[in-house]
Amino acid sequence: MLRSMTGYGRSQKIINGRDISVEIRSVNHRYYEYSSRVPRTYSYIDEKLKALLKSSVSRGKVEISVTINNIEGKDSQIAVNKGVAEGYVTALRSISGELNLDDDLTLSKLIRIPDIFNIQKTPDDEEQICADVSEVTAEALERFVAMRETEGERLKNDILEKADFIIERVGMVEEQSPLTVEAYRNKLYKKLSEILADKNIDEQRIITEAAIFSEKIAVDEETVRLRSHISQLRDILESDESVGRKLDFIVQEINREVNTIGSKAQDLNITRIVVDMKSEIEKIREQIQNVE
Repeated sequence: MLRSMTGYGRSQKIINGRDISVEIRSVNHRYYEYSSRVPRTYSYIDEKLKALLKSSVSRGKVEISVTINNIEGKDSQIAVNKGVAEGYVTALRSISGELNLDDDLTLSKLIRIPDIFNIQKTPDDEEQICADVSEVTAEALERFVAMRETEGERLKNDILEKADFIIERVGMVEEQSPLTVEAYRNKLYKKLSEILADKNIDEQRIITEAAIFSEKIAVDEETVRLRSHISQLRDILESDESVGRKLDFIVQEINREVNTIGSKAQDLNITRIVVDMKSEIEKIREQIQNVE
């Protein structure tokens, strides 16, 4: 299926205590170019993301943006500083005995004392984080590819319409070309008649001159090749592979044949037809700049 190089896909999920968001976007580029925006603390996932995108994208300037937010408390461990707690308890009870105070020390009062608890960040499970980000990226990539395919289908239909237009004009050239030779023969006969006046006209000379002219302006080979190139263009558009470079080549060949027809043309009608075809070819050329 034809794919555009322009696309966008996004996905967001909460997995294993992390809010993960992934955005993928791309624009035209002659080759595959990858760039990313990943939080520095998770830079180890970048190579994984690059490989994942490369498996689905062959051309285009692709950028992926990843945000990872830890849900509050999910990435932390709370540890009791037992030594500090024991020290406070011993000191308080010692004071209560010396001052003859009631020992009403309770856990609820103890936890109000500073430094009783240590909050420590849980070490990242890199393998699990890679798997979670890859899961979200896969969804974003699926939407990204779907958008490129939708746009590619639109491009394909547009190119096919222009190809049909060119083939229609090829038929007009094939019809007009013999008429041009006949018109030249009649024009030559009339000119010689005026020059020679009442003298006999050499019919063989007229035939020879017309044949030479016909050979000079003959475009049969060009129109046959042009039809073949258009047929190849249609086949390429139906391919499931990346076809941008193939399309670029075949459009160059189509343009070459049309230019040759234009250079051989000795007829205003054919010249106008060639101008119409070149206009459509240029439009196709612009379209395929966005094809993967």
